[in-house]
Amino acid sequence: MSIPISFSNLRRPRALALSLATALLLAGCGGGSVPTTFDLSAPQNVGRVGGSRATLMVQEPTTVQALDSDRVIVRDSAGALSFVGGAQWADRVPKLVQVRLIQTFENAGRVGSVARPGDRVTPETQLLTDIRSFNIDAASGSAVVEITAKLVGDRTGDIRRARLFTARVPAGAVDGPGAAQALDRALSQVLVEIVRWAR
Repeated sequence: MSIPISFSNLRRPRALALSLATALLLAGCGGGSVPTTFDLSAPQNVGRVGGSRATLMVQEPTTVQALDSDRVIVRDSAGALSFVGGAQWADRVPKLVQVRLIQTFENAGRVGSVARPGDRVTPETQLLTDIRSFNIDAASGSAVVEITAKLVGDRTGDIRRARLFTARVPAGAVDGPGAAQALDRALSQVLVEIVRWAR
């Protein structure tokens, strides 16, 4: 079962803790069940990635408002978006993708050359990403992840490389655990490709 999106109700990070606390309170009073929380994973079997040891700063991805949330999204054949009922991510999708992308670089042996904003390092290059799609496609029953990536010189601002990465994974049912697991597998494919490309 899916719940239509109300853009006014999309959660912001500051309100996330309050929303979860309210949900727990209501569940304890018989007011409703707490959504099942799913996480995204960082691929382990990346292999060691060679190339430059220059420091790379991984920025949080940009995306449209509908995807800047902690909800699992379904897109129907008409392009309308809805929530998967009873399911949520452990954090906002852009934040989770940033963290798992950094961890994928680290798993590939790049621990000393990848950073995030706030690490107090001066990077040579920044990795800018934009999440175009992160949803279940109801028409095909597939999890779809599309992320554009750009390597930008930190001092010059010139775009050195750019590419669109796409993955589709069969999801079976468009709601429930299968949807979240399929999106996790699709993201893992994209993360591995980005890390190998960005070396």
